[in-house]
Amino acid sequence: MSLKRRRSDSLDFQPTPKAKIWKESGMDEISQRVQQWIDEGKDPRSAHWQGGLEAILDVFRSSLEPGKLIPVHALEADDLPVFLSALEVVDLSPRLLAAFLPPVLADKVIPPESAEELQRIEKGKPSYKILIARPGREQRVLCAEISAAAKKPGVDIFQSGALLGTYLFENQQDCFAELHKIIRRHLRQKETWNQEDYRRYTVNWFEKTVDLRKGTVCVEEDFSFFHSPTLIRGNKIDAMFTLIAEMIQKRLNDPGDPLKESVSMVRTNTDEAVETVQLKDLLDTVVFDLLSVMKDCELFPFAEMTEKEAKQFNQESARTIQMLVQYARTL
Repeated sequence: MSLKRRRSDSLDFQPTPKAKIWKESGMDEISQRVQQWIDEGKDPRSAHWQGGLEAILDVFRSSLEPGKLIPVHALEADDLPVFLSALEVVDLSPRLLAAFLPPVLADKVIPPESAEELQRIEKGKPSYKILIARPGREQRVLCAEISAAAKKPGVDIFQSGALLGTYLFENQQDCFAELHKIIRRHLRQKETWNQEDYRRYTVNWFEKTVDLRKGTVCVEEDFSFFHSPTLIRGNKIDAMFTLIAEMIQKRLNDPGDPLKESVSMVRTNTDEAVETVQLKDLLDTVVFDLLSVMKDCELFPFAEMTEKEAKQFNQESARTIQMLVQYARTL
């Protein structure tokens, strides 16, 4: 999913009546949890703050996609560089929920005044916050203030109404440099990963790489089948074309993706032979574009392929395009 389309989605976000009812019941549940935490002896300030953060995530839950950092409001021109910098370093397990709050929202998300240790930015300064939740019986929530204007940029982590940890940094750059380590240390999903988790994690990483056109996007290589092909019982050529096929199939199933629209236009052709040629040309171009990203971002040493690998590359390229043509015809 492209950054542009996601920003448009957030701009059009309107809660449905059903969502409002759900949010009201969700707020009741959160209030009950907050009171329970306080009754258990937790600091009321941290208990209420975690409850407030959970409530914000609940409001935007329908706009979030597990394993991805999603802006929950349209981004202004000044917001985009901050979001893109965060996107490069925020490395999420595939079941985590993460929201990027630009100033229009983040400025209103203020911890209790009595909690001095949670006050990170002066009133009137543009705030940028990242909220991440690890679902579970005891949900863990991370709140990061990443604004360059923050007097104390950093991260706070909460669970069961308690402040588990705090990280303070001198500046935004230092915060970004450590953010992925903090997320991995405190929010990595506890459940054993399955094949779908590896697939989603790898696709999410590559989508960010394509959007940013950078080979420096944070990734935990042991959990990415592109970097560790044994996760799919294959080699690096298998992993390359499996990833490309997964990416394109996901786009073909996204109603708002221009590729799906292009395929739909081709499918209106009544001549099956012409349709086949046009689909093949279209999908061949998309595959080539993704291979170009891998080359430009130095994700794969194409120049160092052995003769055996080059032969497999050509075979898998042709097979993948043929498979995608057949898949496109089923839509």
